[in-house]
Amino acid sequence: MTTVAETRLTPQQRKAIVAGAIGNTVEWVDWAIYTTFASVFSRQFFPSDNETAALLSTLAVFAVGFLMRPIGGAILGAYGDRYGRKKGMTLTISMMAAAAFVIAITPGYETIGIAAPIILVLARLVQGFSAGGEFGTSSAFLVESAARGRRAFAGSWQQVSVGGGVLIASAMGTVLTSTLDEASLQSWGWRIAFIIGGLLGLVGLWLRVSVPETEAFAKARSSGRTRVNPVVSMFRDHPRAALRVVGITIAGTLLYYVWVSYMPTYAHNDTGIPLNQALLANTIAVLVFLILLPFGGLLSDLVGRKPTMLAFALGFLVLAWPAFHFLDGGFGSLLVIELVGMVFLVGYSANCAVVMAEQFPAEVRTTGIGLPYALAVAIFGGTAPYITTWLSSSGYRDLVWLYVAGAALVGVIVYATMPETKGKELA
Repeated sequence: MTTVAETRLTPQQRKAIVAGAIGNTVEWVDWAIYTTFASVFSRQFFPSDNETAALLSTLAVFAVGFLMRPIGGAILGAYGDRYGRKKGMTLTISMMAAAAFVIAITPGYETIGIAAPIILVLARLVQGFSAGGEFGTSSAFLVESAARGRRAFAGSWQQVSVGGGVLIASAMGTVLTSTLDEASLQSWGWRIAFIIGGLLGLVGLWLRVSVPETEAFAKARSSGRTRVNPVVSMFRDHPRAALRVVGITIAGTLLYYVWVSYMPTYAHNDTGIPLNQALLANTIAVLVFLILLPFGGLLSDLVGRKPTMLAFALGFLVLAWPAFHFLDGGFGSLLVIELVGMVFLVGYSANCAVVMAEQFPAEVRTTGIGLPYALAVAIFGGTAPYITTWLSSSGYRDLVWLYVAGAALVGVIVYATMPETKGKELA
């Protein structure tokens, strides 16, 4: 039976969760701004004579950024396991903010030629490296900062903060596309979003400097359990757990990026719905998603990780065909499709941080979460926008739902066969 002490968060724990979540939010603003404005600034960095080719090139850069995530997960994860979650989080947010400023001030293709896409690629590689280390570090920090019976609730704030970053980016997109004319938006308006994202990153850096290190890491360090090479230790001592993290991530990351990050751009290009309306529908749906996430965490703490994650995967398996079949260019239909998908996504997003953290001991926890997760995200999440755009633009729109359903089916198999970790000791 769960005791009151196992479910009550102390004031210090609440403060750590709030500070960690806010810092994570502003980091992910910088990451999400790219996809929000991809269809706007694509012609700034690539030749503009073919709009579809320019957009696909910009989305290819989006995918390239994901290639750095496993490297970031390995290097920054090992850094967090050796020197602490706090130091790891301050490093990731510094890199993310700096790259956002670089994108904001880089001249376009017509001004500096091939140097423009090269700089864009380099900046996105830095952001991908930072994002690769961010998930593992912030997940470990939040889960380790919680009472035993509230770990999923605390971990859900990792995804609340990620969604908060997407929401802020989407809201900026709504405001800028609604207040600026097309010429102004494409020439300089999109740069405002990246500048704001960089400034918010500085705020997040200040917050992360102010939080204490987690007790779990402090105990591991004081007892001499930290590893010189956490990556080797993770693969040698916990290979099954690492593979399980990959399996857990496949459905979640692909469906998350399709629904949360790319659905507005997809709907705009495929059905002709005005971009500002598509972004507004996305903003409303993400807001509902954020409100539901902590409740999803509480439900997981009550009934377990497996049933709530299975509900997510089964829901998308059923939703896939009607979602893309009824996407007709109307605001109402897009909003309903977004909302239903977001409700199902709660089952994954409220659980992903905690269920991954519960697979590993403290001395390899950041690496164990970050590296396998980043590998799965790079392969299945980073390519999702490109694949859906290619399918639609190449005359295979009817296959998009099969792509989504296939990912959901993988999730059903993985979640049904994984062990339940609710209540497991974080030793």
